[in-house]
Amino acid sequence: MEIDKRILQTVFKAIDEINQQLPEEQRLNKSIDTPLFGGLGKLDSLGLVNLIVATEEKIGQEFGVAITLTNKGIMSQGHNSFKSIGAFTDSISSLLKEKMGG
Repeated sequence: MEIDKRILQTVFKAIDEINQQLPEEQRLNKSIDTPLFGGLGKLDSLGLVNLIVATEEKIGQEFGVAITLTNKGIMSQGHNSFKSIGAFTDSISSLLKEKMGG
């Protein structure tokens, strides 16, 4: 499985974990177009932090590499990295490829 698909599946696992903690109307759909945070997003700041922590943990388990999603690279993009699941996974992909050396 190519790395981007693995990242997306890993993010979906983190979303499954977060969705268990959310009321049904706030649960995230597992689609790259699903808004995460901001205007149309269902997550508040605490929900976003929970998703980030769960994703960091799942990425570490899946790839054997520790990453920090609150680093300057992702946070400097502002809300763009958290605009949708697709944008979030793209940011993770860039960071992970850089960390893994390619």
